[in-house]
Amino acid sequence: MTHALNIVWNPSEGIDLGFFMIRYYSLMFVIAFVLGWFLMKKIFERENESIDKLDSLFVWTVLATLIGARLGQVLFYDEDNYFRNHPLEMFLPIRENNGSTLFGFINGWEFVGFQGLASHGAAIAIIIAMYLYNKKILHRSVLWILDRIVIPVASGAVLVRIGNFMNSEIIGNETTSSFGIRFLHDKISKAKAVKATGIANPKDAYTTIATDPKFADLLAEVPAKHPTQLYEAFCYIFVFATLYFLYWKTNARLKSGYLFGLFLVLLFVVRFIVEFVKESQGGFESTLGYFSTGQWLSIPFIIIGLFFIIRAQRNPIATS
Repeated sequence: MTHALNIVWNPSEGIDLGFFMIRYYSLMFVIAFVLGWFLMKKIFERENESIDKLDSLFVWTVLATLIGARLGQVLFYDEDNYFRNHPLEMFLPIRENNGSTLFGFINGWEFVGFQGLASHGAAIAIIIAMYLYNKKILHRSVLWILDRIVIPVASGAVLVRIGNFMNSEIIGNETTSSFGIRFLHDKISKAKAVKATGIANPKDAYTTIATDPKFADLLAEVPAKHPTQLYEAFCYIFVFATLYFLYWKTNARLKSGYLFGLFLVLLFVVRFIVEFVKESQGGFESTLGYFSTGQWLSIPFIIIGLFFIIRAQRNPIATS
């Protein structure tokens, strides 16, 4: 459904299996990790590196991504100390809710998937994990693995932002442009949708609001906003394509630290720019001013990336 060229976004929560809901955000993470495994398998085969080390890399990367992203959310964005007051929810995909039942028999909890994940925290954790992985298992230069792991990480960034879009989260400011999307779930809560329509099922209630002319006034309350998740996902496709091309078609892989540095610059410049039209995610931006929390966190990564690009250009090309 469109209104003044603006789409009304009313997605389902995920794939309902009856006994279990596979939420799109969690599904995008799974696809990202699986795709990353296959990309790194091709890279390991090209570099004559033992495939036996790939499973360990997968485990290190998954744990670093989830733990780092969650800790990043807690440290950088948890203004009201929600996660500090609910420590179990930091690392488990559940939420305390007295009106729900987890898996049909545990009262007071519901499965929500992994929500509230900060990409800056994930980036820091992955870098640390690659250092430890290299030291304990790979035994190469740490920049060797960083130059290569950023390729699947960039592809994963695309999928994660698509997951954010499906969740109607991390959205942009209001806009009158034709790019605007009206995020129904962001403006109208499940409880409000159910109460307004008298329909007990939230999914059906949302669909009724979006399609029934009787609720046109309520629908009109939903403003069009920038789909910043799609802006980032679209740009990250080019980040991934650039890194992939340079690795497979040029000698960039032989310049130690170059691809890693380029990844940091490209990805976090995109993040910095998109933040200008993104709704505030909270954090310490009110203290520092000028930029959003996401922009302040992106600046160090961009500077570090530039350092590695310049360093790689000045140093001789490696032979392995």
